[in-house]
Amino acid sequence: MSEIQIWERILKWGLAQNPELPSDFRNFSQDDFNKLKNTLQRFIPLIKFQNLTSKEFLDKVFPYDKIFPEDLYKDLLRTYLSLSDPNSKPKNKEKIDSAIITYQHVELISKWIDKLNITDKLTSSYEFKLLFRASRDGYSGYKFHKTCDNKPHTVTLVKVKNNSFIFSFNNNRTDNYILSRVMDENYAIRNRKYYGPSFGKSDLEIWNFTVNYCKKASYEKPIRDSEDYFISDECEVFQIVGD
Repeated sequence: MSEIQIWERILKWGLAQNPELPSDFRNFSQDDFNKLKNTLQRFIPLIKFQNLTSKEFLDKVFPYDKIFPEDLYKDLLRTYLSLSDPNSKPKNKEKIDSAIITYQHVELISKWIDKLNITDKLTSSYEFKLLFRASRDGYSGYKFHKTCDNKPHTVTLVKVKNNSFIFSFNNNRTDNYILSRVMDENYAIRNRKYYGPSFGKSDLEIWNFTVNYCKKASYEKPIRDSEDYFISDECEVFQIVGD
């Protein structure tokens, strides 16, 4: 199913949840848009709008601008206004096969890789190649090591159960994050046979993909407020491929 079909189905479902709304969006009041926004707010960040053509965006997304988070919509608008071909897609907004992040997070991580500030313009383009997904490949250290060992230039993503994204992403925002770079390079990565991806002496330890642990040791900053054990919903590892 294409991304535009996913959007159309979600939009249709959202409208069906609010049968009192006018059948023509051109007759929507601000309250009507707010109702639809509240219904779809959980799903909008999951849709990869960057995979739409500019015509699809203009015809199917633009009319519903009032239901989008302001920052997301401004970013999409800037992107699609720069395209001259109505059938083209954004060049720098590559599709990412992730159950955790969207392309906004990809841009932020790419800036971290290039050691740029969040407000700097991104000049590099990276492909995020999925190597491992716990829900797909298995919640085990064996599966992780089988697919990820000896693969250079990787990024590990962990989604914490009943919480925000570990490392950075709080409630789908990319401006509220913790960036912690390694201090002791001897412990940048902790390679343990039966563990999942682990970093530092104890900075992030994925034990069995359900019980995990964080305690600042080898990196600049703690990445969690608590040193209690935590449970993860998902873990993904991507190999970063440059231009």
